[in-house]
Amino acid sequence: MRIASLLIVAGVLLLGGPARAADPGAGPMVIRIGYLTRAEEPRIPQTFLEPVSEDEGVQGARLAIADNNTTGRFLNQRFELVEAVVPEDGRVEDAVRDLAGQGVRLLVADLREDALLAAAAAPEARDMLVFNTRAPDDDLRNERCRTNLLHVTPSRRMLADALSQYLVSRKWMNWLLVVGRTPEDAAYADAIRAAAKRYRAKIVEEKRWAFEDANRRVDTGHVTVQSEILTFTQAPEHDVLVVADEADGFGEYLLYQTWLPRPVVGTHGLVPTAWSRVNEQWGATQLHSRFERQAGRWMRPRDYTAWMAVRAVGEAATRTKSADPAALAAFVRGPDFTLPAFKGQGLSFRDWDGQLRQPVLLAGPRVLVSVSPQAGFLHQYSELDTLGDDRPESRCKRSQ
Repeated sequence: MRIASLLIVAGVLLLGGPARAADPGAGPMVIRIGYLTRAEEPRIPQTFLEPVSEDEGVQGARLAIADNNTTGRFLNQRFELVEAVVPEDGRVEDAVRDLAGQGVRLLVADLREDALLAAAAAPEARDMLVFNTRAPDDDLRNERCRTNLLHVTPSRRMLADALSQYLVSRKWMNWLLVVGRTPEDAAYADAIRAAAKRYRAKIVEEKRWAFEDANRRVDTGHVTVQSEILTFTQAPEHDVLVVADEADGFGEYLLYQTWLPRPVVGTHGLVPTAWSRVNEQWGATQLHSRFERQAGRWMRPRDYTAWMAVRAVGEAATRTKSADPAALAAFVRGPDFTLPAFKGQGLSFRDWDGQLRQPVLLAGPRVLVSVSPQAGFLHQYSELDTLGDDRPESRCKRSQ
């Protein structure tokens, strides 16, 4: 028992604070963290190998609350997650007001762009720090940035840069770009074009996916796919096919069906992502194991970014030994904050646009292929700032 007690004390010291016995007469400092999302129809995967999930995001936040409380009990801190789900036709502003009435000043927002901006602009959100854990839109980090908004999820530009660094390092400089029909697909393609320009790659041709999504579950589904894609992917000589299909409508069909035998990368094939089950490095297997015991499924990127947001608050509370939301928000934004996040190094927020600088995984279906930034892509401050909009490129004015 004495050895176990010494190990606990040592663990708390490593987390950045002295091991202090809580005053038995004082109640714990309570830190409430809000979690806000909007109800929506679950995405139907293309294959039965991937289960339908209706709890993405919140499961990561719940795990992080448990992690925070594991440390918090030694520092007389208790973390509570206040969850709110807005109906599909509901107003996120109303939910923000309700959360503020419950004492929430630190808010994890699992929302798409327009709903996120509405939440951040609510009068009650002016005194909040809002963590964007879902919206990858680049304009949120530029023209539409907000002072009270931090971005935990990588931007599309970060994902595109991460992928492009790898392609360029392999000298795969000529790309065929296939773009889907949704606005999100178009935005992903914009990020790919910007990355191609930054790294001097060439998009030899760009094609729009115009076919009806084939039904692979009918007897002749694979025949239709095989005949259509073979002709569709005829293009000038290229090294890779880059697909922009965030809606997951057709991208999987491109693998092994192209006119030329070329790798498929982008939203399918080799995918740049914040998180993937194939990551087993830097202690990631223990995070996966704990998540799977809790949720009964694999951790997905939305779960991981929500976990990081809640853990950021926990890390700030440990370091400052405070439960004051203003003090925690100031520390998270400050130069001394770093977040251990199972990616091999501490992560921090950029002061010019509120983006969390972080490595980006390049994941195949079964293995981790690489991690960006790639070796040789240098930066005067942090190699992580080679991903996404750097300070001189930023168009963010950080206004409310």
